[in-house]
Parts: sequence; structure tokens; C-alpha cells
Amino acid sequence: MTLQDEHTGSHGGRITLTEVARHAGVSRSTVSLVLRGSPLVAQETRDRVQASIEALGYIYNRGAATLRATRTDVVGLLVTEINNPFYGELIAGIDEVLDEQGVVAFLGNTAESLERQDRFLQRMREHNVDGVILCPAAGTPPDLLDRLRRWRLPCVQALRFLAANDGDYAGVDYQFGMEIATEHLIRLGHTRIAFVGGNLAHSATAARRAGFAAAMKRHGLSADLVVRCPLNRRAGAEAIGALLDRPDPPTAALCFNDVVAFGVMLGLEARGLRAGRDIAVTGFDDVPEAALSRPALTTVATSARQIGQEAARLLLRRLADPQGAMERIILPSRLVVRESCGGLLQRQTNQRTDQ
Repeated sequence: MTLQDEHTGSHGGRITLTEVARHAGVSRSTVSLVLRGSPLVAQETRDRVQASIEALGYIYNRGAATLRATRTDVVGLLVTEINNPFYGELIAGIDEVLDEQGVVAFLGNTAESLERQDRFLQRMREHNVDGVILCPAAGTPPDLLDRLRRWRLPCVQALRFLAANDGDYAGVDYQFGMEIATEHLIRLGHTRIAFVGGNLAHSATAARRAGFAAAMKRHGLSADLVVRCPLNRRAGAEAIGALLDRPDPPTAALCFNDVVAFGVMLGLEARGLRAGRDIAVTGFDDVPEAALSRPALTTVATSARQIGQEAARLLLRRLADPQGAMERIILPSRLVVRESCGGLLQRQTNQRTDQ
């Protein structure tokens, strides 16, 4: 009996493909096709084989099968902040595309730790994943891509990239998104605008700050009011408190992401103030909670689920054509105006005045 034909049943004995085939009244090769998810087997036959597998307590030795296969249909997925709802949407988009192709993702959360990132990548390599979708942790050296190439491990960078023209990438136009949000606040009459959030250096931080600075410069305004802080609610609440205590407090807070913006609005509420009435607040990402917050959050939609879908499709294309040309997919960003910036309130006031 070979390794790949030997399995342990729930009763403790050895169950083989041959026994499953005999029980189901099919050939051994048909059982093998069912286990591999082949579309060549009729549904009625598939159901009969699955029933026999359950009846006998057969367990598929996927590790042995992997040794014989050129593909494992498993990919690695590394994100940096799994508790951020944006990443939940991103992961959902990736899963949708992979699931359609019978591929599963081995998920890891680096929490911005280079040590954890390296450990996860090594474990994924040991598990012989077909490729990796990677949101690089802050501080990741660009030569990581060279190491993955030496490992022959295809990699798609998502949301952040290590080098502007190196490797496959799927993301969004962060700079343009921050520019349109800043322009919107300036059109509302704000000249003292604070940029709140982001204490780590990576490509997404650089693009956001560049967008803010570019828009302010076009209007001859200072872009020096930048508060670097972690990307969580508590940090946002503390940041707005410090800004309000300044002798020249800002009239608007442009936040790195929606989570920081939620914190800023909580900090305002603690002082008896309200976003959109006493100070304008904008976020970035348009997570589902943004439309439901009170006040509803003005933000920049970055289509996290779509980014995930594009990243997964890009990796599947890379696996099908390892020598193909490098691809960079940059999705557009879009301003979503709600109550927290005061724009809707001002528009409604103007409409009442015109009537």
C-alpha cells in the first residue's frame, strides 16, 4: 500500500481509496477526481462518493497529494491590521475570487511586525503555497521581493508597494483621494486644515500626505499642521483634543482613515462639540460604518472589496503566466460627501435661503 493510498478512518483503522471506490460502486480514479474537485464527475456520482467517504470515515491526505501536485490551490495572504474593517472588506474580495477558482487563502496578520511577516512568509513557503498576496509591513526592505523571487514564490503587493516599478501591485490612487478631500474642505472655506493620523512610513502614507500637501500648496496654504498618531479611535480622540488646545486650532481635520476619523468625532463629542457643526471632519476608505455613524462621515471611497478582487485576479494571472509582463492596477478614489464636513448642512442652509 502506498503513502497516498493510506488513510485513517474514524474507527482507527486504515481506509483506502480502493475501499471507498468499492463502497460507492465506482472506480478508484473516480474517487480521486472527486477528492480533487474535478468538474469531470457527474453530480450524482460525486454525491455518492461523498456519502461513502462520510460513511467510512475516510480522511483525505492532502499533504501527500500536495507532494504529487504542481499546484496546491492554496495562496498566502498577509495583511497588517486585521481589526480594521477596511481589511475585512479587502479579504472578502480576495476570498470571492479565489473561491470561484477552488483556491483557498492562508491568512496571516503581521500587525506591522517585520519579524511576524518573515515568520509567516517562511511558514507559507514551507506549506508550498502557490503564491502570496502581501500588504507589506511598514519598514519592509525592498529586497524582500528579490528573496521571494529566489524562492520562486509569486507575489502581488496590495495597498502598499516596496518599489514604484517592481512587482505586481493592486491598490488605489491615494494621492488623488486626499487631494479631492482637501480641495473640498478648502471650497467650504477652511484654511486651517490639520492632517491627522499615520505614524508609520510606507507608500500609502507618503501618497496621502503628498495629496494633502499638493492641494494646500495650490491655494497658498500651509500644510505643516500634521499630527502623526496610531490608526485607532483612541489616538484620533487624543489628537483632536491636542489640536483644539492650540492657540490657533484648525477648523477642519482631514483624517488618514475612517477609524481615526471616528476617534476624532468621539473626541469632539467628549468636549460637547459636533463634527460638521463646530469643526469639519473627513475620513478615508468609506468602510460600511462611515454611512451609519452620527454624524455620517464624509470620506473617500477606495473600494476595498474591489481592490481585493483585483489583487486575487492578478495573482491567478501570474500563476498562469509566470513570465508575463508586470501589472500595476490603480483603482480610482471617489469623494463621498456626508454630514461630518458640514458640506451638506451648508448646502441645505443655502437651499432654504434661496426659497
